Amino acid sequence: MSRGHCILSHGFESGPDATKVTALAQAAEALGWTTERPDYTDLDARREISSVGDVPARLQRLLGIAGDAATRGGPVVLAGSSLGAYISAIASLQVPTRALFLMVPPTTMGPMPVLDAAPVPTSVVHAWHDELIPAAEVIAWARTRSAQLLLLDDSHRLTGHVDATARAFAGLLESL
Repeated sequence: MSRGHCILSHGFESGPDATKVTALAQAAEALGWTTERPDYTDLDARREISSVGDVPARLQRLLGIAGDAATRGGPVVLAGSSLGAYISAIASLQVPTRALFLMVPPTTMGPMPVLDAAPVPTSVVHAWHDELIPAAEVIAWARTRSAQLLLLDDSHRLTGHVDATARAFAGLLESL
């Protein structure tokens, strides 16, 4: 019997087999959760739409997957890295979501709405030396939600802290 379902969204110019989302999937499955890692690489390649691909289509794809998961019952946890974190947070406003796990989330995304999320348990992992998203912006965003926040001595990709990130995700799941 599954404890629930985790949908893990990769970042831009990444993929469903990326190191971080793979580590999150392993952590969740070890705790009895089912996981799903949507592939957005086709949408990210659509640079004629924006420099980060087709963000609205990425969001719609996640909404469809999360909506299907919600109708099957059991809690749905949305997690993502960078652009995957952004769409996870925005999707939580439209589909039943038990919790959010956001790694290096952008607080703005061009013409898209500013980062917002449902009032659910939220954990944020960010890098002090993120070269794309200033830590101060993410700290301020997390503060307004009383989100759990883990700041790491790393850069945007969090490559030096994959295990710490997976442990933080496991901690969120264990708290539910």
